[in-house]
Amino acid sequence: ILADSDFGSDLVIAVIDTGISPAHRSFRDRGLGPVPPRWRGVCASGPGFPPGSCNRKLVGARFFSAGYEATSGRMNETAEVRSPLDNDGHGTHTASIAAGRYVFPASTLGYARGVASGMAPKARLAAYKVCWVGGCFDSDILAAFDAAVADGVDVVSLSVGGAVVPYYLDAIAIGAFGATEAGIVVSASAGNGGPGGLSVTNVAPWMTTVGAGSMDRAFPANVRLGNGQVLDGVSVYGGPVLQSGKMYELVYAGATSYSASTCLDGSLDQAAVRGKIVVCDRGVNSRAAKGDVVHRAGAAGMVLANGAFDGEGLVADCHVLPATAVGAAAGEKLRKYIASSTPQKPATGTILFQGTHLGVHPAPVVAAFSARGPNPQSPETLKPDLIAPGLNILAAWPSGVGPAGIPSDGRRTEFNILSGTSMACPHVSGLAALLKAAHPTWSPAAIKSALMTTAYTRDNSNGTMTDESTGKVADVFDFGAGHVDPMRAMDPGLVYDIAPLDYLNFLCNLNYTEQNIRAITRRQADCRGARRAGHAGNLNYPSLSATFVADGAKARMRTHFIRTVTNVGGGRSAYRATVRAPEGCNVTVRPDRLAFRRDGQKLSFTVHVEAAARAKMEPGSSLVRSGALTWSDGRHAVVSPIVVTLQAPVQ
Repeated sequence: ILADSDFGSDLVIAVIDTGISPAHRSFRDRGLGPVPPRWRGVCASGPGFPPGSCNRKLVGARFFSAGYEATSGRMNETAEVRSPLDNDGHGTHTASIAAGRYVFPASTLGYARGVASGMAPKARLAAYKVCWVGGCFDSDILAAFDAAVADGVDVVSLSVGGAVVPYYLDAIAIGAFGATEAGIVVSASAGNGGPGGLSVTNVAPWMTTVGAGSMDRAFPANVRLGNGQVLDGVSVYGGPVLQSGKMYELVYAGATSYSASTCLDGSLDQAAVRGKIVVCDRGVNSRAAKGDVVHRAGAAGMVLANGAFDGEGLVADCHVLPATAVGAAAGEKLRKYIASSTPQKPATGTILFQGTHLGVHPAPVVAAFSARGPNPQSPETLKPDLIAPGLNILAAWPSGVGPAGIPSDGRRTEFNILSGTSMACPHVSGLAALLKAAHPTWSPAAIKSALMTTAYTRDNSNGTMTDESTGKVADVFDFGAGHVDPMRAMDPGLVYDIAPLDYLNFLCNLNYTEQNIRAITRRQADCRGARRAGHAGNLNYPSLSATFVADGAKARMRTHFIRTVTNVGGGRSAYRATVRAPEGCNVTVRPDRLAFRRDGQKLSFTVHVEAAARAKMEPGSSLVRSGALTWSDGRHAVVSPIVVTLQAPVQ
C-alpha cells in the first residue's frame, strides 16, 4: 500500500486539533518533492511559531480563536499562545500518527523502542488549531473546516468531539458535510465514553467514525502483595524505580474520605502516606493529576485502581512517580487486602516494572474507553464504523510539554505514549490518504466502504475480538465493521458509493424540515425525490441496521434494504452472496448473484430482513442480534455487518 501510493506524497491531511510543534523530527521535509501545486493554504505565524516554520512536509498552519474568545474573553497569553503552536501535545501526537516521517531511534522514557512513523509518511500536513485551554468551540471548528476546504486538503482528521445533537445543530457534522461534498475524506474519533452503550459521537454518515483497539504490545507493571498475590498492571513510568526487594506499606483512604480515595488535590494526609504506596480510585480528576497529588504528598508510589464501571480496561501513563494501573477485579482484591490489615501486620506491596512486551495475546481487543453504539441520532446507520489502534500509541510530542501533560512535570521526551479514540482516528486518516493516492477517482464514501468491508473481526488467537472492559466477546456496537486492514482495503473488489444527493435524501427521510437540511447543506433543499429512496436505512451504507418495535402486535416484523455496489476489482467478475443471519431472523438477498462485465459497473440488490417477535421482553428493554452479508468472487470478500435491534416499548 505504501509503494502503490508513493507513501501518500501528493496528498494533504488537515489535522483539526491543538496545533502542532513544527520543529519535531517527525515533520522534517528532507527528501520530499515540491508542495502540491493545488495547495492554496497559508502558514500563519505568531509567538513560538515564526515565519518560515512551515516546510514541504508541514505545508500550512492556521489558528482559530474567535469563538473561544467571544465566549471566554480575551485569552491569557501567558498561559497559551496566539499562534498554531501546540503547547498541549494532543495535536502534535495525532498529526504524527497520520503522517509522521520515519524517525529512529524513538521511544518514550525507554519504552516501545524502535522506528516511529505515521500511516502516510510522505503525505503533507496542514495544522488547524481550534482547541485552547477553555476547550474547542463549535464556531472555530466550523471555520477550520471551511478553511481546510478552501485550502485544498484531501483528508480531514478530527480527534475532537462533543455531545450528540441533531445533525443540523452539530457544527462538526455541518463542517464535515461541506468537506465531503468537496471530495474530502473526513475521519473522526468516536469518543472515549465507553464502555457504556449509546456513547458514540461524531455519528453523521458522511464521516468515518473510528473507535479504538489495542495492539499486541504491552507495558506490564505488576503489583506484588505481601500475601504473595501478584496483580496485573500497566505503566510507562520511566524514572527511578522502587527499591529492589523492599515491600512498602499500602494505604487506601476510601473508608474515611471520598476525596482522599480518588486522590483529589489537598486530600491526602502527608504524615499518613509518606514513604508508602497509595491506592487511588479512578474518577473526578485525571490519572496523571492523581499521581501528582500523591507525589507531592511524599508517597513512594501509587496504584491506580479501576472501579466497576471502568472494568478491566487499562491505560499506561507516564506518571511522575512509580505508579501502575490495575483493573476492577485486582482493585477489589487490593482494597480487601488493605482492609484486612492490622497495625501489627500492615498490608505491603511493591510495583514490578517489566518494560515492553511484544506478541501479546489476545490482540486486538476493543479498548474499554472506546465509545459504543448504537447511533443515538440515526440508528439506521451503524456506528462506530470501525476500529483502529488507539491504546498505548507512541507518537510525536512537543519539546516544551512534560509527558504526563501536567504543569509540574519537568521531564522532556521527543515521543509520548497516549491512549484514546483520538489516537485511533489519525490511523484511519493516514490510511485514507494512502487509498486516495492509490485510487484518485474514489469518492470519500468509496474509501470508507473499502476500509469497512475489508475490516476483520478475529484476533490473533483466532477468536472474535473481545471487549477489554469485560473480557467477553465484543459485537458490532463495539467495533462496527471490525478492525481496519490496510492491505485488503487497497483491493476491496466492490464498494458502496454515496453521492451528496443520497445524503440529502437520507436527511429528508429522517423527517428533517427543509430549514433543518439547509443548515447542513447550506443551500435550498428539495425532498420531493426522497420518497424514491424509501427510508433512511436505504442510504447506500456498507452496513445494514434494522430497528423493530416489538409491541406484540406482530408475530413477525419485516424491512428491506436497497444497496448498489460498484465493481473496482478489475474487469469481468461474478459475485455470490452468502448470509450469516442474525439469530431469530431470516435474511434473503435478491439477486444473490452479481455478474459484472467491466470495471466501474454498478449493480443493485435488495436485502430482506424478517425478525420473529420475542414472547417476553421487559418494557423499555432491547435485544440486539448481529450477522453479516458477504459478496465473494473467489478473490475478494466484501463483508457488511447486519444488525437487528428489537426494542420493547416503554409501558
